[in-house]
Amino acid sequence: MLPSTDRQAIRAIIERQLAAFQRDDATEAFTFASPGIQAQFGTAKAFMRMVRLGYPAVYRPRAIVFQELTTVEAMPAQKVLLMGPEGTIVMAVYLMQQQPDDSWRIHGCFLMPVDDQVDGQVDGP
Repeated sequence: MLPSTDRQAIRAIIERQLAAFQRDDATEAFTFASPGIQAQFGTAKAFMRMVRLGYPAVYRPRAIVFQELTTVEAMPAQKVLLMGPEGTIVMAVYLMQQQPDDSWRIHGCFLMPVDDQVDGQVDGP
């Protein structure tokens, strides 16, 4: 389990990146990505284009709700419920990587659908 200071730092990094996306500040948003992600995309512009086209709920969320911090493939993973621009709710799972200077960076994000719910009840059998 991570100390609360690390948990707070992880949340702050994600919040700051989401805020940078809202301002279309590709340069700032790119600074919160891990060195591996930065190397993969090469430029802030290419990174921003990928987020804008492939992750609309991350690029322009209408609502953000932080959930628990868990572990995925031995990395801390912050779950965040996002409502996308069209009203669709997804679970974003942010994989976090601690850097040699002990700071945190986002090492990837994947989206998972959230089961449809009506009046608090899950649809299905």
